[in-house]
Amino acid sequence: MEPVIKINPGASKWDIRQKVWDYIEEKNLANFPRPVHNRIPNFKGAFASCAKVTALAVFSQSAEVKVDPDKTLEGARLAVLQAHKTLLVPTPRLRTGLFNRITPPQGASKEQLRICSSSQGVKDFSVPVGLDAKVKVDLVVVGSVAVSEKGCRIGKGEGFADMEYAMMVSMGAVNENTVVVTVVHDCQVVDIPEELMASHDLTVDFILTPTRVIETHCKLPKPQGIIWNKLDDEKLEKIPILKKLRALEEQAGKDVTMGPTSPGVETDRPKQQPKRRPRQNPPQDAEGDDRPERRVEPEQKARQQTARVRKESRGEGRGEKEKEAGNVPKGKTTMIVKEHGPQEGEAANESKFPPSVTTVYLGGIPAGLRVSELKTALREKKAAPLRLTWQGAQHRAFLDYIDPQAADQALEALQGLSLNGHNLQAEMAKSQRGGRRSGQPSKRQRPPILHESRQNRSEVIEEV
Repeated sequence: MEPVIKINPGASKWDIRQKVWDYIEEKNLANFPRPVHNRIPNFKGAFASCAKVTALAVFSQSAEVKVDPDKTLEGARLAVLQAHKTLLVPTPRLRTGLFNRITPPQGASKEQLRICSSSQGVKDFSVPVGLDAKVKVDLVVVGSVAVSEKGCRIGKGEGFADMEYAMMVSMGAVNENTVVVTVVHDCQVVDIPEELMASHDLTVDFILTPTRVIETHCKLPKPQGIIWNKLDDEKLEKIPILKKLRALEEQAGKDVTMGPTSPGVETDRPKQQPKRRPRQNPPQDAEGDDRPERRVEPEQKARQQTARVRKESRGEGRGEKEKEAGNVPKGKTTMIVKEHGPQEGEAANESKFPPSVTTVYLGGIPAGLRVSELKTALREKKAAPLRLTWQGAQHRAFLDYIDPQAADQALEALQGLSLNGHNLQAEMAKSQRGGRRSGQPSKRQRPPILHESRQNRSEVIEEV
């Protein structure tokens, strides 16, 4: 089958990633989280594609299956649990160890198993597996950004899947006969030159797509273990379990000499160019049309602002608040109005905030919940925003994050959040759903800091 994405001669791994990410965004082929750039794409049809793993002969013969924690592979994790096999999931970014064994409740229903297969379930129903555990992984399921029919695989560029497999080799959990499967959209199957593959790169034996099951018959060897001279001390600090593994291999008499840098395994992302100050463009309306900004003299601006704050403190101008939300021109200074009302001369310089933010809507907030309780819950979920706009009377809040990736991570962490017996609804704010072009982050300008009457107030908390 001819690939739909053509790879130019001489393309690097990063070129291939960008081409795949751009195509998926342009064709709207992905589900949450979006945009897909810099992540394993959660493509439409991923769940059904994952279910095909049960049709593989190796699956029926497997007792322990390792599945990566990507959203894309949620269906594969569910299939393993439903088949009553042992599910192993790597710890996020290998911070606290290598594996977690997912242990569903006794007699778990299908819905409970579905929860266990989600990212939150992985956190709530997991038991750490140490390096000294006698683990024998029969099947490995990994996510990919791109893969070839010959089994060459490209991840998102951070090297964790490669590292995890190499660590499993070192601890004797896998061998040359262990089958590796990846799940991708058909468009992610592209021609990848074999010369791009290095000794640490993980190859795959089967590719599952919405329309095909591809056996690659890959001839390239899989990683033979940790290549210590491609790692440095900084990598050991980031992944503490590597220290333990290195000590074990050193005791076994292996060469564990570290290298000065960590090319390839750590990341093959291009070096970031120095950021330039963006040009100040005229503000846009909701449809994206450029509108000229009307000049306001400083004295006139101050009078307008003071009058607006007075109106809002009397509970007036609420309709104006809704119109103005998200349309404050960059660089303006706005009044910070606390719940008890504004203090004379109290203002904040918004220069410490980014020029645009990505906002998450949090609905279903129960009556009587204190904003401090919500802030505590956000911290516990590691989803603390740059700024929280509290609208308790309307049972909602808006959480501003620095970029789409931070918002997506928070959104995933907040799924299933329950406070005072009420389930909260977390989703992207309406202004950021749909209509995005490839590579465009979902951002909005900072909302104005406004105050309403006690019956309908909006409190902005700067630090959460």
